[in-house]
Amino acid sequence: MDLTDSAAESAFRTQVREWLGDHLTGDFAEVRGLGGPGREHEAFDARLAWDRHLADHGWTCLGWPTEFGGRGASIQEQVIFHEEYAQANAPVRLSHIGEELLGPTVIAFGTPQQQQRFLPPIVTVRELWCQGYSEPGAGSDLANVSTRAERDGGEWVVHGQKVWTSHAHFADWCFVLARTDPAETRHHGLSYLLVPMQQPGIEVRPITQLTGTSEFNEVFFDGARADAHHVVGEVGDGWRVAMGTLGFERGIGTVDQQVVFRRELQGITDLARANGALEDPVLRDKIVRAWTGLEIMRFNVLRTLTGVANGTAGSEASIAKLYWARFHRGLGELAMEVAGADGLLTDGPPYELDEHQRLFLFTRADTIYGGSDEIQRNIIAERVLGLPKEVRP
Repeated sequence: MDLTDSAAESAFRTQVREWLGDHLTGDFAEVRGLGGPGREHEAFDARLAWDRHLADHGWTCLGWPTEFGGRGASIQEQVIFHEEYAQANAPVRLSHIGEELLGPTVIAFGTPQQQQRFLPPIVTVRELWCQGYSEPGAGSDLANVSTRAERDGGEWVVHGQKVWTSHAHFADWCFVLARTDPAETRHHGLSYLLVPMQQPGIEVRPITQLTGTSEFNEVFFDGARADAHHVVGEVGDGWRVAMGTLGFERGIGTVDQQVVFRRELQGITDLARANGALEDPVLRDKIVRAWTGLEIMRFNVLRTLTGVANGTAGSEASIAKLYWARFHRGLGELAMEVAGADGLLTDGPPYELDEHQRLFLFTRADTIYGGSDEIQRNIIAERVLGLPKEVRP
């Protein structure tokens, strides 16, 4: 990928930057920088209004084909938008699970009827989604899913439990990986169901994190129902569809993630300069290494997206999660090193964390959620490098 903007791309970047500058004003100025990992509780109503404001002006679902309500933007245009959005310190989107995960999955695997029903409310941010994958006994080992769904006339009846379900406490819908053929095991006999959240038979219990917030949840299904036509792909082919969703998860949305990481590193550098930690040559070296790591991350993502655009995607996407998770966890540790002894004290009772403490505590989860480091290494070893599979009982 040529990293230099063409004339048209430069004009698009200017358009995005100016629009954000013009519209992140008034009431919307108050939501700058809000939301994100460990902070999803912040200003929900105002951020939802901002998401819908973006939709009203054609800034949602940029990469979707125009026939599905998207903008049909190129990969490079999407990169530009995400970079400018993050650099403007715009609020973290509430609708990204629907826009970046479920929507592309329905476009790729769904029926025309499913596309007509579910895509427009994602474009207009009228329905929010959560992801029902992980379970207490099937976190990173997703093939061990035990949540089951049984056919009852024109509906599926769902029983089981999901865990670490982000946004379940405010989502309208959940895409659930469930076992629909009890005779099958592992990757076989799974189906990808679209389940409405606001119904009897679903209980959502927030999980309090180290940061004191609750963006993850346990979700209990006890006779919850889904329409028989709301299976994406074929019944029993849920593993293939679920893997397709995970592929979208490693896509364009990671671009603005790096800009956020860069802003966090700048905050750490500013703190080091203010408290004298920058005079320590070891800490100064670690800050430089963190900056270098961010540059490597950016180039790897751009290389991955180039492969996606050219149809030559290789192993780069497989290492992305492993790389950024370990980098970000290390960034949290660096924040505490720079803060020194002051990092051991909260700002006030009972548990008021500053930005560096929150970064340190939340990033302890980065190497666990979304597929633990151990599972990521197995995937790279077995599926990318073709090494012998790990012995399993």
